Amino acid sequence: MWLFWLFVAVPIVEIALFIQVGGLIGLWPTLAIVVLTALVGTALMRSQGAHAWAEIQRSFSEMRDPTRPLAHGVMILVAGMLLLTPGFFTDTLGLLLLIPAVRDGVMRQIARRVRVTRVEMGGMRREPHRPPHGDGVIDGDYVVEDDAPRRPSAPPDHPRDPGRGGTSGWTRH
Repeated sequence: MWLFWLFVAVPIVEIALFIQVGGLIGLWPTLAIVVLTALVGTALMRSQGAHAWAEIQRSFSEMRDPTRPLAHGVMILVAGMLLLTPGFFTDTLGLLLLIPAVRDGVMRQIARRVRVTRVEMGGMRREPHRPPHGDGVIDGDYVVEDDAPRRPSAPPDHPRDPGRGGTSGWTRH
């Protein structure tokens, strides 16, 4: 029901602000401000969106938790939609969401209401209330190397591993 009231209240607020600002500075300056905030906001959104995308990729490549960069990316996308919506109220909200400290605050507020019950990554499951190896058991897969077919090794004079036939002892070729 709150979503219904939001869709009713936002246009009313925008119309009231247009009337107030238009009465103070005139029609054309008011429209120019709306267009200018949309252009500036779009440029800011593109640059911050590219930065957020790079941070998301970096977190995945470094095997870090991608929650923060993903949340920032979503909020930058929402900021862009708000900035493209004509109006002073939505432009203000959109510009505020382009500030990283504001996004962190929004993320903290949302995190207070979210409860994680399970995390899965690459087929591994971890319950957040229990340490990953709290019971001393490590589950894993293995391959018996003696049963694996051997590939021919490099000749003994191979520069990578002279005198050992090209194998390091850790791998089979």
